[in-house]
Parts: sequence; structure tokens; C-alpha cells
Amino acid sequence: RVFPGGLTYMGHPLACAAAVAAIDLMEEEGIIEYAAEIGEKIIGPALHDLAAKHKVIGDIRGTGVFWGVDLVSDRATREPLAPYGGSSPAMNEFAGACKKDGLWPFVHFNRTHVVPPCTISEKELKEGFVIMDKALSAIGKHYTGA
Repeated sequence: RVFPGGLTYMGHPLACAAAVAAIDLMEEEGIIEYAAEIGEKIIGPALHDLAAKHKVIGDIRGTGVFWGVDLVSDRATREPLAPYGGSSPAMNEFAGACKKDGLWPFVHFNRTHVVPPCTISEKELKEGFVIMDKALSAIGKHYTGA
């Protein structure tokens, strides 16, 4: 017998059951609360520490395990390190420096996203921030502001 509810966006019962089971598990294991906690206690403060050290960081925003970091050539003017809709040697260098040390960044225009798994450990986060710090140091030469 054919079940007519099997297209991608039709709410297939099997896909919905899997989603409900995943949500139930996340609630039972406190994953959402953990993600909020590490965002507030680890990720946010670590990103602000990096911004204090690296002028190339123009803006940081986020919550939980979903953060965006704008990279700029001048904080005063907020001139992005890459044009809207494009990339730049500086952003490619940042991504390459991260990858070289084992961190695969999500770079989009002049922004990098810090979006780790909801279950990441504090140790893994700290390792990632060490790599990010090194990559930001590598692109510091692209900062042209005061």
C-alpha cells in the first residue's frame, strides 16, 4: 500500500516521530539547558576575551551555542574584511589557519559562526578557542584602523 505523505515537506509520520523522539531526548538529558549554560559561561566570555585581544573582531552576538562574529578591517567604521556577497584573502586566510589546526570554521562573507554541537565539552571549546585565537593573530595584519 502506498502512503501518500512521503514528500520532503509534507510532515512524513516517520520523520515527525524521529523529530519528536529527538526533542524528548534533548529534554530528558538537559541538553537545551546545557547549551544555554555553556553559551553564557564559556562561549560568550571567551569570544569577548578574543575581541579584547584582536581588533579585527568588530561585533559579537549570540546565545547558547549559536554565535556570530563579524571580522572588520576597522572597528570605528565597521569596514568588513570581506564584501557582502563575497570573500577576501583575509577571510580565506582565517579559514585556512583554523583548518590547518583542526577547527573547521563556518565563514560567511566577513562573519564566522561559532556554532558547536549542543553537547560539546568545555575542554573541546577551549581547544577551539585556542585555534581561533591563533587564526585571528594570523589575520591581524589586515586590520587598517587605529
